[in-house]
Amino acid sequence: MNDWPDGYGRGSQGSQPEGARVMRHVQRRPVPQQQSQGYDGDSAAPYDSGYNTGQVYGTPAPRGQGGQGQGHAPGYGPGQPPAGPPAAPPGPDPYRQPPNWRRRIKIGSLVLVVTFAAVTIGTYFWADSKVRREVDLSKVIERPKEGDCTTYLIVGSDSREGMSSADRKRLRTGSAEGKRTDSMMILADCSSGATMISLPRDSDVEIPSFKGSESGKLFPNQGRRVKLNAAYAEDGPELLVRTVEHNTGLRIDHYAEIGFAGFASIVDAIGGVEMDIPKAFKDRKSGADFQAGKQTLDGEQALAFVRTRYAFAESDLARTKNQQKFLAALASQTATPSTVLNPFKLYPVMGAGLDTLIVDKDMSLWDLGQMFFAMKGITGGDGTSMNMPISGSRGGNLVWDKTKVQQLVNQIQNDEKVTVTGK
Repeated sequence: MNDWPDGYGRGSQGSQPEGARVMRHVQRRPVPQQQSQGYDGDSAAPYDSGYNTGQVYGTPAPRGQGGQGQGHAPGYGPGQPPAGPPAAPPGPDPYRQPPNWRRRIKIGSLVLVVTFAAVTIGTYFWADSKVRREVDLSKVIERPKEGDCTTYLIVGSDSREGMSSADRKRLRTGSAEGKRTDSMMILADCSSGATMISLPRDSDVEIPSFKGSESGKLFPNQGRRVKLNAAYAEDGPELLVRTVEHNTGLRIDHYAEIGFAGFASIVDAIGGVEMDIPKAFKDRKSGADFQAGKQTLDGEQALAFVRTRYAFAESDLARTKNQQKFLAALASQTATPSTVLNPFKLYPVMGAGLDTLIVDKDMSLWDLGQMFFAMKGITGGDGTSMNMPISGSRGGNLVWDKTKVQQLVNQIQNDEKVTVTGK
């Protein structure tokens, strides 16, 4: 049934227009909550733009949930909040490059190498600046030929330099002025093995012609025979080297000297040196008081140990043996990874020793290290320690066995295994 009046919209049969007529009332259906009116007034399917659902245009909606047919975007469901698309699982950012571990390891290794090199170089220059190069071996005249081994003359002096009155009393060094040799050793560093030869300070030697270390004046040979330590007292290290070379025929390549204070400080810096003392002994003058057996000696005890001479029947020879034994133990226990790789031990040890160590002007830190490791080799079974061969005495002085001394010198010069023995 058509609600429009007849003829309206289909053409009028009359010439006059019809008058206004009242159209019946059309009841609109109520719109459900949160639902929009469809295209038709009485349509059951509301219109939804799909704005709040996040759907892409053209996605078909299920029947009854936002329209019919193709092309309608889904709308709100009755009483339901807008639903978005399911969240994507977390994953790697496609624009972020993965870490290059190989490059990081290379950079880290480079930093470590540079740091280690900087510390090593810094330590070298620090230590090198502390070495006292005060002995000039170029002043020594008429020198023997060079041999195949590197030879060192190692001297322990009774210098009290840098010691307070309390230190002198504690270490029982006395208060004598100046300095004298308390021990002397030749260390030959050879490929065939290291050899340490103690030179008793009471050795009977001839003072040769020499050039004064200060005056430069030439003093002729007068045939004077004296104790070896008198050469040092007369004109210092240069005349001592000249006298040793003249009486042995062995060229000395380097000189190293340390005083009482430096010796005790080194021992304390490494925490003491363990020694196995075979027989108990005491010495009132040096302060030695030792029991037999293994024990750790501190600086004060170590100095008393190497200075003791009156507790033994063969005073000077027995003391040189103790000195050799202690120095080899000192080198062996210092040249260890726990000391060399530990800066809290290495720097105090180097500082204590280098402050009082006196060497020749041509001695580098490398030479000093070689000397130290050669001393360590004495206890490792690869070296030999001995006294200078003695044939007798003259006026209280110890006379060297010339035949054995010549054989010993030849073996060292030719880098041969030392077979000579000394008392």
